[in-house]
Amino acid sequence: SAPRCFEIEARLRKSLDIPVFHDDQHGTAIVVLAALFNALRIVHKPIRRIKVVITGAGAAGMAVAEMLLKAGVRHIIGFDRAGALYRGRENHMNPFKERLARLTNPERFQGSLVEALGGADVFIGLSGPGLLEPKDLAPMAKDPIVFALANPDPEVDPDKASRYVRILATGRSDYPNQINNALAFPGVFRGTLDVRARQINEAMKLAAAKAIAAAVAKDDLLEDIIVPSIFNPQVANGVAAAVGRAATQS
Repeated sequence: SAPRCFEIEARLRKSLDIPVFHDDQHGTAIVVLAALFNALRIVHKPIRRIKVVITGAGAAGMAVAEMLLKAGVRHIIGFDRAGALYRGRENHMNPFKERLARLTNPERFQGSLVEALGGADVFIGLSGPGLLEPKDLAPMAKDPIVFALANPDPEVDPDKASRYVRILATGRSDYPNQINNALAFPGVFRGTLDVRARQINEAMKLAAAKAIAAAVAKDDLLEDIIVPSIFNPQVANGVAAAVGRAATQS
């Protein structure tokens, strides 16, 4: 429950000497970034040049936006129920949304979600069902990437949206490219505990995302295989090793 989850997590991090990890935030962000790394490899777009539109300014949406910024994305437009987040917006704001508004939407875009999708390389839905019609994706940039992650009903119908996008991911197991937090947290916890880290920091989360992405071999990387299977026994071990190294180094 945002914004309470941010306040609770901050207080716990400040008061405890053991790792604190909110999976709805950071587990989601890690796997989304891993999937995006591989999707961008397929479409040959540098992460620093893409335009990303995100719907949802709750726990997952906030964490994903912050992690994308740390990974090098420069142009993000976030949306909540009241519309685009931008510097100076006064309605339906809180300190966390205000911080995100300062870090994103450099052009202070204030139009609709469909208008924001014009020229966008990536759409990430972390909100609710049926926000978009499939045709709303048509104005996106060449080789669009769409992660429609609302569960069980995505922001756009995956079957009808497939004709408009190059790469599509959902939160569901009955479609390819399931963005599943279970790809992240077992290895994150294992690596954290192995080196007796007292916190889970940004370097560790970024290392986890890169390790998940790397678990898809170059020869296996396809539009419908941008994340490894959750049944791949090597994923947790690879994530744990990467997280442990990042913890020690940082």
